[in-house]
Amino acid sequence: MRKISTDSLWDLAAAEVQHRDSGTSEDRGGGENVVSERTVFVVGSKSGGKTSILLRCLDRDEATKPTLALEYTFGRRARGHNTPKDIAHLWELGGGTSLSDLVQIPITPLSFRSLSLILVLDLSQPNRLWRTMETLLQAAHTQLGKACSQTQSTGKAHAGAKHQASSFQPAARVLPKDYPDRELLSPFPVPLLIIGSKYDLFMELDSEKRKVVSKTLRFIGHYYAASLIFTSTKSELQMSKTKSFFNNLAFGLERGKSVSFDTSKPLVIPSGSDSFIQIGSPPTSDVDIGSLHAKTPLDLWKKVYEIVFPPESISENKELKDPAKDPQYSEPQIDSMRAQKDQELQQYRRNAAKSWKELELDT
Repeated sequence: MRKISTDSLWDLAAAEVQHRDSGTSEDRGGGENVVSERTVFVVGSKSGGKTSILLRCLDRDEATKPTLALEYTFGRRARGHNTPKDIAHLWELGGGTSLSDLVQIPITPLSFRSLSLILVLDLSQPNRLWRTMETLLQAAHTQLGKACSQTQSTGKAHAGAKHQASSFQPAARVLPKDYPDRELLSPFPVPLLIIGSKYDLFMELDSEKRKVVSKTLRFIGHYYAASLIFTSTKSELQMSKTKSFFNNLAFGLERGKSVSFDTSKPLVIPSGSDSFIQIGSPPTSDVDIGSLHAKTPLDLWKKVYEIVFPPESISENKELKDPAKDPQYSEPQIDSMRAQKDQELQQYRRNAAKSWKELELDT
């Protein structure tokens, strides 16, 4: 994604650090003349429409292109007349799950307090959906724990007093007391929005399979205290609702009042709107749930989901660890030269091996 700036990524990153260190970072008190800064990290399915959704939410009329590894852009929005524009730092992770170790770049001790996560899941690829969700959320959760731990360690080193060290909040969200099923949930450490993309293609699936996907994502969204919305970039109405959720995370704006639990329509479920009673039990009629030996409710839903949608072979995804082998990044001239250099390297290795063997025989 092209960013509208003449500065390099590292210039912007350095400026952000300097800005935060100077004490002018996000003011959660809501002062009118203080610039608010938030960070939104977008992850999700490979070729799942992350860039398209992000551009639409930013009202940018740009041609999309595959995201290479990790890319940065930003958005600005004025709260009113003659007021500074709030800033949203926006990171997008490409490659699906293959580059999940790059989460350490956007999730840092400086960013995690104002961070939100958007997980985009390709509804037209249900067999890849659970593994994508599980891998990326686990990677983000682990890094959030590290960022929080580093912040607390730094605070203890500089505070010199117990009261200041204890002022650091843990990387866990505290839900309101009236939040549905509050004691049964495992809230994601930062605000989480799950977007089911390519809804237009999803509607081509069998209705029963659509119900399984919809019900499962409702459970996942509620379990992590996340918001859930299904969308398609081909629908202005669906994108308008998606943009409302995005603006809530990026700029703190109030999100829309729309709510939809109807599986025959795009789901729109703000966090705190659903409950386990409304969701019901895992959607299965051919399998005895008691025979699945699940340790947790999440594990039970996973087992049921993977009976309907068997996961793809992990070995196929491991091949994409090297972006140079990913067809979406192909460059014919460069690839041809790379192939030639690889052949030269192999020939060099063979010649070197022969030389060592001859030397060993001589000795």
